[in-house]
Amino acid sequence: MKMLHVPLLLLGMLMASQGFAATAQQEKMKTCNADATAKALKGDERKAFMSDCLKAKPAATQQDKMKTCNADATAKALKGDERKTFMSDCLKKK
Repeated sequence: MKMLHVPLLLLGMLMASQGFAATAQQEKMKTCNADATAKALKGDERKAFMSDCLKAKPAATQQDKMKTCNADATAKALKGDERKTFMSDCLKKK
């Protein structure tokens, strides 16, 4: 009986994660649609706008910023307080 719980738990987690992905896409669709409506776009112009809007990548995440700044600090061989200052400034800029 216990062996049945693990596959069911994994199946439930998989279904839940797919639900979150759909929600993010739906939110992007709502935002793009609202922007197109605000610009009063119609026909082919609206289709082109929606296509570009939905393809656009979101702004860099904090994790992406950390990776980039960390790589830059490592490339410059920064250590200690100098590295902390660089990382702080780098994360504020990007």
